[in-house]
Amino acid sequence: MFTAPGRLPAVAQGAAAPSAGVAPIAPALLAVKVVEENGVPGVPQALTEKPGDPQAGAKVAVDRRLGNCLGCHQISALGNEQFHGEVGPSLDGAATRWTVPQLRMIVVDPKKIFSDETVMPSFYRVGGPGRVRPEFQGKPILTAQQVEDLVAFLAAQK
Repeated sequence: MFTAPGRLPAVAQGAAAPSAGVAPIAPALLAVKVVEENGVPGVPQALTEKPGDPQAGAKVAVDRRLGNCLGCHQISALGNEQFHGEVGPSLDGAATRWTVPQLRMIVVDPKKIFSDETVMPSFYRVGGPGRVRPEFQGKPILTAQQVEDLVAFLAAQK
């Protein structure tokens, strides 16, 4: 189960429920509703009430401590940035390949769109396999607003 600020609290997918008397290891995350459209899952409802900002999303895409999209993808709109990756597909035309709910699903949990074998990380999920430094345990990679900003940026890639 996923979560977003301003919605009802729930334990995030993959995170263990806190035992009695023990504080949760992460801020409460709230569930997002996953809806299939033509057999493809998506998250139709924004994670925040504030609309995503494409310019802020571009910053998330290039920041190596946040989205780091350029680590794997090429994006012509960010051509002034160095070191575009070649592991993932180009994100040029992302908005023509996926709807906004599907783009949000890809950022939140790409395994739901692609497969369990994808190397793309889930940017808004807590828990799951892998070793995480203690200061990052129980936290998603991106905040809900950063997800919305990145989705707005990707939705502008036509």
